[in-house]
Parts: sequence; structure tokens; C-alpha cells
Amino acid sequence: MSHSPHVLIEESDPFCLGPVEAATLLAGAPWRRYAVIGDSLSAGTGDASPGYLDQGWSDRLAGILRRVRPELAYLNTAEIGATTARTLDAQLHPVIEFRPDLLHVPSGANDILRRHPDFGEIEAMLRRMYELAAGTGALLTTFTLGRAFVVAVFPDWHERVTTLNGIVRRLAAEYDAVVVDMWDHPVNDRDTLLSADRIHFSTSGQAVMAAEMVKALASRLGRTAPA
Repeated sequence: MSHSPHVLIEESDPFCLGPVEAATLLAGAPWRRYAVIGDSLSAGTGDASPGYLDQGWSDRLAGILRRVRPELAYLNTAEIGATTARTLDAQLHPVIEFRPDLLHVPSGANDILRRHPDFGEIEAMLRRMYELAAGTGALLTTFTLGRAFVVAVFPDWHERVTTLNGIVRRLAAEYDAVVVDMWDHPVNDRDTLLSADRIHFSTSGQAVMAAEMVKALASRLGRTAPA
């Protein structure tokens, strides 16, 4: 199958990593029990993109980790529409029982969909989630929301996202979590980034997200991805 040289596919996307390259960056990584909690962003929900594997970022990362550790156990309890409160109520208990050593926590995207979000309450709920997640002893990962993610019905959406991202960055630093900062990533400028709902990354964006997570984990291991 041929592709126009002007149309990106996964193999030519400068922000993607091939599975072998990604696994090489994480060679010898210690994680054997990987868990993901949260919402549709944690689940990797998104429309298919031509030329890209039709898979969300979290399943992609689990596949890469299985190249490194074939015995890897993987649990993803992410639920479409879940708020932080819902995640705390329905997902933390089974994940704690799973005993992860690598655990992804959400960024609270659904918490800012209220007419008047209470950021003090949102931060308190996120902090409680971090406390319980950190109690597993796992290395925590998270990401900030990209600027391409827009809910136009709220005129203050930009301010909502930047405020939430600030909370996520502070908590991630406090709990020594690996944070992938997607707010100003160049991929936000791509016309093809978002799914038809204009909220979720398409699978081209999911591929980039997975690559950024691999790079961030590699950095935690003291390795640097090639430029």
C-alpha cells in the first residue's frame, strides 16, 4: 500500500517510536504489573487514523512492556465518563488488590465539565487519589491535557484546562510521578489529531502519546531517546 509523502503514517511520524525502538529504550525495565485507572483518556479512546495501528496509548504501552517483560500482568479499569470521585469509588480497590508496580492515574478531565467547577474540591479529590495510588508502592504516571482538547460550550475552557494542568503538575511533583506534558506538544497543531467528537485523540495521537510515555519512562531509567 502506497502513501503520499505528505501524509503521515506511523512509520514516518517523527513523534512516534517503532515497537522495537520503544522496547529497546525500556530494555531491562523492572515493571511486571502495570495498571491504568481513570476515564476515556486513560483508556485511550479515539477514532482510527489511516496508517496507524488502531490501538489506544495504554494498550500500546502494555504491548511494549510485554516485549521487555513477557510475563507482564496488565489491568486497565478505565471507564468512559469517570470523574475522579468515580475512579476513587469504583477503581482503586481492585487496582490495590492487583498490586501494581507501575500505575497510571488520570488528569481529572471529566471533573471540569460542570457548569461551575470547584477547583479546591477537584484538587482534594485528585490528592486523595494520588495518596491511595502511591500507597501501592507503584511508580505513578500521568499526563496533562493538550490544548487541542476543547469543549466549546464553556467559554472559559482554556482557563479550566490550564488550572487543572497546574494541579496535575503540582501533585505529580509531590508524589514523584512521571508526567507527560501534552499541553503544548507540537502534535496539538495537527488537523488530524482529534477524533470526530473533537475531544479524544485519534489513534495517530494515541501513538504519539504512547511514544511520549515510553520516552518519559526511559528518562526515569536514565536513558534518552534519540532526537
